[in-house]
Amino acid sequence: MTWSEMQPLLSQAGYETLWMVGWSTLISVAAGLPLGVLLVLTDRDGLLRNALASKVTGQVVNVLRSMPFIILMVALMSFTRWVTGTTIGTNAAIVPLAIGGIPFFARLVETAVREVDHGLVEAVQAMGGNTWTIVRKVLVPESLPSLISGATTTLIALIGYSAMAGTVGGGGLGDLAIRYGYQRFETELMWIIVGLLAVVISLIQLAGDYAARSLHRRGAHSGPAPRLRLLKRTAEPATADAHKAA
Repeated sequence: MTWSEMQPLLSQAGYETLWMVGWSTLISVAAGLPLGVLLVLTDRDGLLRNALASKVTGQVVNVLRSMPFIILMVALMSFTRWVTGTTIGTNAAIVPLAIGGIPFFARLVETAVREVDHGLVEAVQAMGGNTWTIVRKVLVPESLPSLISGATTTLIALIGYSAMAGTVGGGGLGDLAIRYGYQRFETELMWIIVGLLAVVISLIQLAGDYAARSLHRRGAHSGPAPRLRLLKRTAEPATADAHKAA
């Protein structure tokens, strides 16, 4: 196969991979972030201690995470058909990719949020801040570098999952490598796809690491005092409302 024949195939497959992975990553981050925060808040040491909610949520996350993606994809075929009207194509592949990515990112969020200095949480509580204020002004901003690293890891994992989605008609670079590189013995095309994926993943990792380091250095240079002053200004309205209610 010549390069002129490979180019349109690679372009179409690359677009399909970008479409699948992009949407599934957005859904995974949007749903996994509150889910991960909820795991921390409902824990026995959390602000919203609830043993039942913590146990149920944790078990659901563990079951979805423990299931191999290829099995999860097959198990969700009925649900995928209900959502998208089909089980074949890039739009159909987004459903299992997102459902597989949500618990993966949620556990990374949980780990990141647990690393936040508990002293900042206690300071906002002393100022009268409620749980929503603590989540919005302390837990998420303070764990942002780790959250970006987690999102980067999730994105890279979903690229790998997308290759498996190609085995059931999901399209993308993985599907192209299997159909042409393996089944039609186009070894050159397969190695081009392998190299392309390696470059893309390396660039994503570099970008994610740079963003996380930049935010970490910015937070380290600012120190805890400016953050506490900002949190105090944020918590003052809540304190005033509490005094009026009293």
